[in-house]
Formats: sequence, structure tokens, C-alpha cells
Amino acid sequence: MAYTPMRLAGALLATLLSTPALAQVEVRMWTLLSGGDGARMRDLVERFNASQRAVRVVSTTLKWGEPFYTKLITSSVVGAGPDLATVHLSRMVNLAGGGVLRPISPVELAMAGLNGEDFYPRQWRKSHYKGVTYAIPLDLHPLVLYYNKDLAGRAGLLDAERQLKPIEGIDALTDAFRAVRHATGRPGMTMESSQSSYAVWRLWVSMLAQRQVPLIQGGRFAYGAAGEESLRRISGWFADGYAQAGLDYPASTSQFMGGNAGFMINGVWEVPEMVRAARRGTLGFEYGIAPLPRMYGNQSVWADSHAFAIPANEGNPMPAAKLKAVLRFVAFVSRNSLGWAEGGHIPAYRPVAESPEARALMPNALYADVPRHVVYDPDAWYMGAAGPLEAMASRFMPAALSSQLTPAQALRMFETEAARLLRKRPPRY
Repeated sequence: MAYTPMRLAGALLATLLSTPALAQVEVRMWTLLSGGDGARMRDLVERFNASQRAVRVVSTTLKWGEPFYTKLITSSVVGAGPDLATVHLSRMVNLAGGGVLRPISPVELAMAGLNGEDFYPRQWRKSHYKGVTYAIPLDLHPLVLYYNKDLAGRAGLLDAERQLKPIEGIDALTDAFRAVRHATGRPGMTMESSQSSYAVWRLWVSMLAQRQVPLIQGGRFAYGAAGEESLRRISGWFADGYAQAGLDYPASTSQFMGGNAGFMINGVWEVPEMVRAARRGTLGFEYGIAPLPRMYGNQSVWADSHAFAIPANEGNPMPAAKLKAVLRFVAFVSRNSLGWAEGGHIPAYRPVAESPEARALMPNALYADVPRHVVYDPDAWYMGAAGPLEAMASRFMPAALSSQLTPAQALRMFETEAARLLRKRPPRY
């Protein structure tokens, strides 16, 4: 009998659904989630394990960034990787294109009751490589603007409801930082700015997108004068004394949470700490959050997304029962991602993200419209979270904030160092 693709899909679905429930299936998951994110994922794992007896998820947390991805790539290539991993969607080209991840078919998604229409379109597209699904989005986490209402109020930046007045344009944002500095004597803003910091890259990418200027085009850097001018505007905040250079990530967040800066540019992942401190009464001031302002032509803002992916595990294909168990857990997390939203993230699963409970969640409601404006790093094997290009940018761009290099020098050194990446063929691991 000739088997058409439709018959093959039907046979696969029948096999997966008819797999007998024998011994408990164990799913090994590797995650790079730590801190509050790690605690919430552990809670989801525990809730899933307690909700049924057929599947048990065992989660292992590895060091965030390149150490995680190096181990994931190496283990998958030799067939010894986990059954499931949390990854960043910004690494899809690198991981899927490099043969590290196993594709997930529409039939397999349907088996778990999942389909692409249930996810935000931008995140769903980003989870694909060459038209094939390789990941299931969990969230999106953009940059936002945190503000100290006490300091911003003294600078005349709040309205009658004690909300931040609209800030439109790069000059207006600079004026807001200046106003806090002059009115209070404290820094107008803070963000991580030491060497190896990623914040300047994320903000710079946002500014280029707002100007509709491409970062890379035709295998070459294409931002030109707009890129240099954007970095000069950021470095000017530090040179003019509105922000303190050289702060690493913990120092910059501590500066804001200690009440010593009017604004903080950071990701939504700091929301849980703000909420916790406010509830305990240890914050010392009233805070607010606003989307990253429109500094140029539109409201684009850098973001990334966590997602679930299945390692390819070369030579060690996943049995049907294990696949069914993996997708059962992923579906559970998607449908119960309101708890994940309490970590500041915006769920990628729309039935949850657009539910009345999620829309009423504070302070998330203050930036609920951001999904319409997010941009990711460009698609390339060297891009993405803790990827090679971002790591190179973090070596040179922070030097412009401390005036060790001019913006032009910092970008020239970055381009020289990164040029080899743009010329190199994508790896097949």
C-alpha cells in the first residue's frame, strides 16, 4: 500500500495516542533559568509532577549564557543531551541551523493540543527555522523603563495621577534624566555599564529599530552614521553626569532599588524583585514602569524569548512515549503560564496572556501592549543571547560609556573584531 504524507501523519498520531501507559516516564530537562525565573520554573515542574503520575520531570539548572549553550550543543551532537531544554528564541538560527534541535511536526503539536494560532505571531515565527517548528515559545521579555516616583515627582515628570508624563523623542528622554539630576542631585538614570555588559547592546538595537536602520545587510554592517549617533546619545548620558559609568549588573540594580537613581533601563525580569521589595516595605519609594519611550520614529524595543526545545541527540532518537511526555509538560506550562507572568514576563501563549487575570496583573499591565513593538536580534548563526556577536559588542561598547573610547572608536573596533563572524560559514555541529 502506498502511504501518502496524510496517511503517515495519521499513523504517527495513532501510534502516539495509543502508546500504553506503563512505567512512569522520566523527562530530563536542562534550564538556564536562575533566580526568580528558576524558582517559578521549579514551581511549575512541581505542580506538573503533582498533577499526574504518568510523567515525572527532573530539571537541572546550568550556568546562564555561553556555558549553557556550549554544553547543550556538545551533548546533543554526541547523543547525550537532555530530553528538553529551555533556550532563547534569538538562538534559533544557531541551534536549529546547526543541527542541535529536533524539529516538532504539526501532528506532534496537535497531539499535545497546541497550535501556532495560540501564540503571538512574532514569537511563533521566531520559533521556526526554514519554515519548520523547532521550539515552543514560553514568553517575551523586553526592555522597559523603571522610574522612582519620588525622584521623578520632584523633577516635575509626573502627572496628577502620579504616572510618568509622556516622553517623546531622544531629546525629551535626555531632558528627563537631566531634570532628575538637577532637582535631586542623584543620577537621572542607571543601567549596567561595565565591560561585558549587555544593556548597551539591547538599547542600541532598540534605537536602530526605531530609526528603521538595519544592523546587518548583505553580510555587512549597515547601521552607518545612525549607529554612531545612537551610541553617542547613550554615552552622552554618562559623560554629562546623568548616569554613573562602570556599574556591573548587580550594582546598577542596587543603585535604583536603593533610591539613588530616577530611572532604570532594564528588562522586565527585575519586576519580581521590585514587587517583593515593595510588599515587604523595604523599597523605600514608590516605583512605576513604562514601555521604553519612542526615541525616534517608532516604538520598537529589543526583546528576547524563552522557549522549550527538544535536543536532536544524534543517533539517539526520542521514543514515542518520551515525546508524548515532553509535549504534555510543555502544554501544561503554556496553559499555566500566569504564574510565569508574575515574574514580569509576558506569556507567549495568548489564551493566558489575553485572559482577564493576566490583563489585570500589576505591574505587567503597564507594559501589556509591548508585544506589538518588540524586535529581536537579526537572524544569523552568530546572533542571540550570549552569542558571539553580542559578546564582542559587550567588549567594546561599554568603553564608550566610560569615555575610554569614543563611540566611533568603539564601533570601529567592534566591527573589525566581528567582521570574521559575518564572513564565516554557519557551523553544522
